Amino acid sequence: MRMLKTSRSRRLAGDILTYVVLTALTTFCLGPILWMFLTSLKTEADIVTSHMQYIPRTITFQNYVAIWTQSNFPVLIANSLVVTTITVVICVLTGTLAAYAFARLPFKGRDKIMLGYLLVRMFPAVMVIIPLYVMMRTVGLVDSRFGLALAYTSFLLPLFAWMLKGFFDAAPKELESAARIDGSTRLGAMVRIVLPLARNGLVASSVFIAIAAWNEFIFALMLTTGQGSRTWPVGLQLMVGEFQLPWGVLAAGGILSILPVVVLFAIVQRAMVQGLTAGAIKG
Repeated sequence: MRMLKTSRSRRLAGDILTYVVLTALTTFCLGPILWMFLTSLKTEADIVTSHMQYIPRTITFQNYVAIWTQSNFPVLIANSLVVTTITVVICVLTGTLAAYAFARLPFKGRDKIMLGYLLVRMFPAVMVIIPLYVMMRTVGLVDSRFGLALAYTSFLLPLFAWMLKGFFDAAPKELESAARIDGSTRLGAMVRIVLPLARNGLVASSVFIAIAAWNEFIFALMLTTGQGSRTWPVGLQLMVGEFQLPWGVLAAGGILSILPVVVLFAIVQRAMVQGLTAGAIKG
């Protein structure tokens, strides 16, 4: 009986510790977002004050109105949506074929190319900005949304192909072989057999690429010069003046910029969770 009580006490202590750790991690992750949201609802008097004002004394939506009507923020959001969409489309169309080739086709230099893909992720993006800028300027793609999407693709495509290859490796080869025996081409077998089996992995990989492209700052800062192609991270940074820092407007812009990501997660959350956990449980 005493051993049973001790076991229950240890289990209870473990559960309490688990909840404490999860609560601390949740607070650490959501705390800055909550603070940014509260700041976006504050007046200037509640933001710039000698005493910290956690809860706004007067709730106002003037910051949202200001950033939406008195700046080019709608254009910045539209540019980010276009660039992110182009980046994801290019990565899906080309990265899927590359990942399938690495997973199914034995060819000379395959392991070395995959290692090269991994090495690309080890170098900071700032190292390739100058040569990339020279190349873009030569072909006339500087300060264009398509050129910016190509720049994103150069850095994100290896990651996409590497991630998707793992999901293709987990797909059984027997069904694909049966389709080939029935007369299907390799491309047809990939589209009809492999892609449906790796659908959740494809969604998860695409979401990672979309988030990375949506939040990218360095390439967007160096490869764009006008409002016609500038994205929202650069636009918000340029709102910071030498003698003025509009905290409320910047906080409102931050909240508006994460809404598309929240909507995207709400749409694909089930497929993404299944893709992230694919292969974690067997049997």
